[in-house]
Amino acid sequence: MGVTKAIIPVAGWGTRRLPITKAIEKCMLPIGNRPIVDYIVEDCVRAGITDIYFVINDTPCSQLRNYYGKNEKIEKYLTERNATEKLAMLKTAPEGINFHYTVQPDDGRYGTAIPVALVVKEFALDEQVVMRNGDDPFWNVPSGSEVKNMIEGIKNKDESATVGAVKPTEEMPKYGMLAEKDGFLQDIIEKPALENVTSNLANINCSIFSPDLLKMIVNYVDSHNFGPTDQEYMITDPIEEYLKSGGRMRVLAATGDWLDSGSLEGWLHANEVICHDLLKN
Repeated sequence: MGVTKAIIPVAGWGTRRLPITKAIEKCMLPIGNRPIVDYIVEDCVRAGITDIYFVINDTPCSQLRNYYGKNEKIEKYLTERNATEKLAMLKTAPEGINFHYTVQPDDGRYGTAIPVALVVKEFALDEQVVMRNGDDPFWNVPSGSEVKNMIEGIKNKDESATVGAVKPTEEMPKYGMLAEKDGFLQDIIEKPALENVTSNLANINCSIFSPDLLKMIVNYVDSHNFGPTDQEYMITDPIEEYLKSGGRMRVLAATGDWLDSGSLEGWLHANEVICHDLLKN
């Protein structure tokens, strides 16, 4: 379908992982020898994404930028020692991929809709765009890319789509539940009571937004003025408006293992799963 752009929000302060996130950006915490976010980037690149828009916070030194940039001192050190294998490891930025960086202002406006609106406005995006969180990779995807599966699941350029992680019924009250009918989203129900669970697909903010939905997200952010102690700018609000206006959002089940690495327990589990496979091979 020609979807080539992805937004990856990584501006959060990672408060669930304090105190380490005082010094290390949450998306840069390691799984094996790579940062969490690099697995999300890899998924997008395998799907044919060519432009990745990171939404970062306004800290003076961005470890994310450094990771995908050059380090001339270590390159010189390894070149002088003819360490060819290690020099190759420094090529962390995939060839042919354009990285863009948008700073999310520290103005108290918070929520999943904010980074999307910032990027759409700054770069005047008017096409289908992928959104992926920066801290929850997929692993063991049969086709190699969950984003690729999602892109192939949409049928036209005006359609939206979302991927749900398959979870046991008893775990669904911990997540937002994707309520669907005939393969299309009907509602996103936050932390449903166990007796109200009707789907085994958890909302994980892995989506494709149509141009119409992107406009609604921008309008939602621009037309509200929630303070830092008020409600968050939740992207589920404009999605609900989009559905009510006749917009269609396909619902697809993830084919790989979703590894939510935002918490300590999730991060340890992700390391266990991925490192086990990497060392085995």
